[in-house]
Amino acid sequence: MRKADVVGSIAEKTGIPKVDILVALETFFKEVKTSMVEGEPVYVRGFGSFILKKRAAKIGRNIKKNVAVEIPEHFIPAFKPAKEFVQAVKDSKHELVEHNEADLVEHV
Repeated sequence: MRKADVVGSIAEKTGIPKVDILVALETFFKEVKTSMVEGEPVYVRGFGSFILKKRAAKIGRNIKKNVAVEIPEHFIPAFKPAKEFVQAVKDSKHELVEHNEADLVEHV
């Protein structure tokens, strides 16, 4: 499901114009990004948490030049689903939909 599909589904269920839903969704994404850039996690009860995970410093390797490269300590964004969300997915009766890379690139 792509963002356009989500917007269309919400519009169909609520009767709110797609443009308004798109603005609200984009604003939500922007707020999550801004909060996380500032180091503040975002908690959505019943859905999950957008958190920062700390990656330790390590030695990597540039295989083209065969040189060791120091990768400094850094943070990456992560999503931790709520227990209710995880349980709902576990209890669902659906087939796993496989996507190949061509399908994913096509929608970007």
